[in-house]
Amino acid sequence: MPSFDTVCEANLVEVKNAVEQANKEISTRFDFKGTDARVEQKERELTAFADSDFQLSQVRDVLTNKMTKRNVDVRFLDEGKIEKIGGDKVKQVIKVKNGIESDDAKKIVRVIKDSKMKVQASIQGDAVRITGAKRDDLQAAMALLRKEIKDIPLEFNNFRD
Repeated sequence: MPSFDTVCEANLVEVKNAVEQANKEISTRFDFKGTDARVEQKERELTAFADSDFQLSQVRDVLTNKMTKRNVDVRFLDEGKIEKIGGDKVKQVIKVKNGIESDDAKKIVRVIKDSKMKVQASIQGDAVRITGAKRDDLQAAMALLRKEIKDIPLEFNNFRD
C-alpha cells in the first residue's frame, strides 16, 4: 500500500552553514566593529549575542537572511525571550524545531479526514504517516496539506509505492 511520512525537520547542515555565514558577515560589518555580536550553535539550539537590543535584532536579521539563502525555512526557528547578561549585553536563545507537535499532528489528521479523500492518516511519534490505495490520492493529499497548513514547515519523505 503506497504511503509517505509528513515530517517537520530542518536540515542541520544548512543551519550550521547559515550560522557560519552570519558570523562571517557580522565580523566584517562596520556597525558591529568592536562589539561582541555573534551567533553560537549547540545541536538544535542557537544563541545570539549582542551589546544592545537593537544590535540583537540586527544579528537576528542577518541570521534569517542567511537561513533563507540556504533554503532553510525560518518557521523552524522558535525565538526565546531576550535575556540581559553582565552590563548592557544581551542574548537570545533560538531553538530549531524538530518533529511535529501532537496538536499540529492532530490538526493534520483532521484536515485529511475532513477532506473525504481516500487516504488514512496516523500519528507515528513525531511524524504523520499517510497511506492510500493510489499514488494520485497521496499526491493530492500532499497538495492539500501544503495549501491548508501554512504555519508549519512540512516536508514529505519516505514515499513508498
